[in-house]
Amino acid sequence: MALADLFPAAEGILSLGPANKTELLEMVSAVAAAKMGRDKDEVLDALQARERLGSTALGRGVALPHTRMEGMQAPVAILARLTRPIEFDARDGEPVDLVFTVLWPEEEAEGFLPALSNICRVLRDNQLPRQLRQAKSSEEALAMLKAADHASPDERSEEY
Repeated sequence: MALADLFPAAEGILSLGPANKTELLEMVSAVAAAKMGRDKDEVLDALQARERLGSTALGRGVALPHTRMEGMQAPVAILARLTRPIEFDARDGEPVDLVFTVLWPEEEAEGFLPALSNICRVLRDNQLPRQLRQAKSSEEALAMLKAADHASPDERSEEY
C-alpha cells in the first residue's frame, strides 16, 4: 500500500509529548480509536499485546507499533513526532522520537505486511527520518513521506 493511501491527510501526523512508551501507546490509541469509532482501551490492548511479543522499535530513533484488529473498515496510520525521545526497548539502545503506528483490518491481512514493508523501505533513506524531525508542519511531513514513497530505489540509501 502506498504511503499516500496510509497517510491520506496531514491530520494523521501528530506532535506528541509522552513521558514513556506506555503513555505514547495510550495517546496514539485514543487518536486511532476516535478515527475508527472504537473504544480506546480496545486499541490500546491490541497494541500492547503486540509489544509484549517484542519491541517494534526499528532503531535509529524510529518505532513501528502495529497490529491487526477485527471489524475495522480501513487501515489507520498515525505518524507521531515526539517532542523528546523516549525509551522504547530498541535493539540499538537509542530512544525513539519518530513513531509510525499502523492498525490494519484483520479481514484484509494480505495487505498488512506489504504496508509495513513499504514504511521500512522509505525509512532506509538516511535523510528521511532527519527531514521528518525537522518538518515545520504536518503538511510538510506528509509531503516528505509521499516524495520518499515515489523515489526510485537507486535514489535511496540502503542503510536501514
